[in-house]
Amino acid sequence: MNIVSAILKELLGLFVDDGLLALEIVAVVAVAAIVSWQFPERSLVTGAILVVGCLGALLLNVRRARR
Repeated sequence: MNIVSAILKELLGLFVDDGLLALEIVAVVAVAAIVSWQFPERSLVTGAILVVGCLGALLLNVRRARR
């Protein structure tokens, strides 16, 4: 059981290593979901929100880490 918990802890660490980045990505996905729900015919807009938002969050995280 110890090995299983160690593996799960390691997998969780892969996704939640930087808590602020994870929160920013969740916020971007939430905004994209709301836009997709409100305007289902605008799938390109939803995709653009996801791409630009995730890249922006990543760039902000890299900029913060560089300091």
